[in-house]
Amino acid sequence: MAEKTKNDSCCVPSSSGSSCCRVVSVVSVDERGQMVLPKEVREKAGIKAGTKLAVVNMEKGGEVCCISLIKVGDLTDMVKDMLGPVMKEIIGE
Repeated sequence: MAEKTKNDSCCVPSSSGSSCCRVVSVVSVDERGQMVLPKEVREKAGIKAGTKLAVVNMEKGGEVCCISLIKVGDLTDMVKDMLGPVMKEIIGE
């Protein structure tokens, strides 16, 4: 896997002002609170049965305005990238 650099997130706008985020499908939530991710989305994202996803929300004015799904492994890497340098500084490595 290629090593990521800072700000290599897909949701950070590029210098041209464009973003890779777009609506690719619309899903419905059933009475049990479940929804189905379309097969094309699962395949492209490498999501299989048993894949763990973190639900991340953003709030604006006290209300949730955005909900994202992030693979737990990717979220772990993001946290390590952010906290790793701080922890090394604290530990003195």
